[in-house]
Amino acid sequence: MQQQREPSASESYFWPSVWAIGLHVLVFGMLFVSFAFTPELPPAKPIVQATLYQLKSKSRATTQTNQKIAGEAQKSAARQTEVEQMEQKKVEQEAVKAAEQKKEEAAQKAEEAKKADEAKKADEAKKADEAKKADDAKKTAEAKKAEEKQLADIAKKKAEEEAKKAAEEEAKKAAAEEAKKKIVEDAKKKAAEDAKKKAEAEEAKKKVADEAKKKAAADAAKKKSQDAARKSAEDKKAQALADLLSDTPQRQQALADEQGDEVAGSFDDLIRARAAEGWARPPSARKGMTVVLQIGMLPDGTVTSVSVSKSSGDGPFDASAVAAVKNIGRLTEMQGMKPSDFAPYRSFKMTFTPEDLAL
Repeated sequence: MQQQREPSASESYFWPSVWAIGLHVLVFGMLFVSFAFTPELPPAKPIVQATLYQLKSKSRATTQTNQKIAGEAQKSAARQTEVEQMEQKKVEQEAVKAAEQKKEEAAQKAEEAKKADEAKKADEAKKADEAKKADDAKKTAEAKKAEEKQLADIAKKKAEEEAKKAAEEEAKKAAAEEAKKKIVEDAKKKAAEDAKKKAEAEEAKKKVADEAKKKAAADAAKKKSQDAARKSAEDKKAQALADLLSDTPQRQQALADEQGDEVAGSFDDLIRARAAEGWARPPSARKGMTVVLQIGMLPDGTVTSVSVSKSSGDGPFDASAVAAVKNIGRLTEMQGMKPSDFAPYRSFKMTFTPEDLAL
């Protein structure tokens, strides 16, 4: 809203002055009209003031003198009346002239007031136009500023979006590079792990082959030893039988007892050797451990039962020893033994240590 301007002192007295001038012009106009329509007055009759004195002696000369004086007085009165009428007419003319002059002055003042009013209105219109132009310029400047701000905001937003997009592209690119690098590293790592696993597999395979070779060699050596022991036992039995047949009964009994002890010792070694073949060494097995097993067998060499008679204190080692004896299944070497020779093996105890089962 445009702020209203306070009127100045001259502007406050302008309209009252105009009204006063207009009123005076109206009064003078009415006077002029009244003078114009005033009827012509008859010429004033001269006033003759004369004092007649009754003279006691009225001479002819005195009478003529008096008449002459009276005539002069009458003429003088007529002239005075004429002068007075002329003075009055002059006054009236001057009044009319003054009225006309005042009327002209009032008209001039009214014209000047009108011009002043028009100038004031023009000035106010100019000021209003200038204020409007200033307001329009201000609005235009504000609109331009707002447009510039909007364009700047749009440019800023666009720049931010472009920067964000560039950052996202850079992040995607970095992520892709990182993923590619990770894939390459994973591939290298997998290749290394595969190579390691392959090497470990080759090593394990080689180790298994070496262990198989060692086991085969050990089995061959063990079999050879067992064959040698069996042949030695058979030779001893044959020799003992021959000695029994050739010597005296005392000699035969001594040889039979010796033969029984040797056969018993041979079968104990054979059981330990067969148990060692099927023994799986537990990680807890240590030197110095001892377990006593209660073993039951049939005359054909079949192992019927195995139980722990005295524990070593290590459960896994005791269980491995029991499983190793059970895995023997049947000792064919015991077939054909005499009942008296087999009797000790129907139910017997045998002691095992990790050293005994280390084969």
